[in-house]
Amino acid sequence: MPAVPPRRVTLKDIARDSGVSVTTASRALHGATGGARAPSEDTAARVRAAATRLGYSRDQLASGLRTRRSWLLGMLVPRLSDYVLATIYEGVEEAARLAGYGAVVANTYDDPDEQRARAEVVLDHRVEGLIIGDASERGNLLDDLERRGVPFVLVSRRTGSHPAVTGDDLTGGRLVAEHLLDRGHVRVAVLAGEAYASTGRDRTRGFLERWSAAGRTVPADRVVHGPFDAAGGREAMQRVLDTPGPPPTAVFAVNDFAAIGAMGALRDAGLRVGRDVALVGYNDVSLAAELPIPLSTVATPNLEMGRRGVELLVEILDGGRPGSVLLPPELRIRASSGPG
Repeated sequence: MPAVPPRRVTLKDIARDSGVSVTTASRALHGATGGARAPSEDTAARVRAAATRLGYSRDQLASGLRTRRSWLLGMLVPRLSDYVLATIYEGVEEAARLAGYGAVVANTYDDPDEQRARAEVVLDHRVEGLIIGDASERGNLLDDLERRGVPFVLVSRRTGSHPAVTGDDLTGGRLVAEHLLDRGHVRVAVLAGEAYASTGRDRTRGFLERWSAAGRTVPADRVVHGPFDAAGGREAMQRVLDTPGPPPTAVFAVNDFAAIGAMGALRDAGLRVGRDVALVGYNDVSLAAELPIPLSTVATPNLEMGRRGVELLVEILDGGRPGSVLLPPELRIRASSGPG
């Protein structure tokens, strides 16, 4: 009888052996330090000892040849040049490596046909599961993957009941509305992003629900959809400025790059951001605080989103059925939304 190849040690095995959660085991092996969610030194040492004892670090290629598994995870993103998706992918790569996997990524340009084509290319590389950062309400790829038994997890965006790791975008939108209400604004506009993406929909919805709860309304022609980039933000802001009546005193852009584009349109209209018009973005990209007028924005832990996406996918590959994860947002107030 041929020998049965040894089963690959997983993050779940290490967590069970050391008596901690999969998340804690992952954090310990990632070397996370500081903060309320980092494991204690004793816990981290126990997890590392379990990893060593169980033989967690093993040669991926040799193991793949023995087990006929690829130990690869695939990721689909709209554009890896996007700061948010690039940061999420960093978390994916880091967590995949520490879980014994490699990672490959493909750009889909937020096009349903391209998404399907890129998914097939990635699957042809025998990836064991997919992390999908470009989920939308267009197309039926996710349902098809589910029918084919392809394990996958969504990150950044959510749709349907598929397992996902996302920011709590509804809460993020509400935080912005509360901030602008506290500053006494009445005339506002929302640069709502693309309607097919949950990020834009949920951030807009959270804002409008909180605004309505305060007894205020936003005219329909001042909720403008457009691409999640500077050019899209400039165009959307210009459309708002072209509507009849006085300009808004505050603008919420559901993406920082759209907010930066809006700054250009407001400047060209002779309006001063932070004085004539309050402006708030979303994502807290690295340059937001370094702009000539630092941008108020909502931050989501994107690196953590990538890590947690891998943890969920590994749990599915190990036979689990994890639920979705919402990561808390944080409003960061700067000069663009006016004096404190």
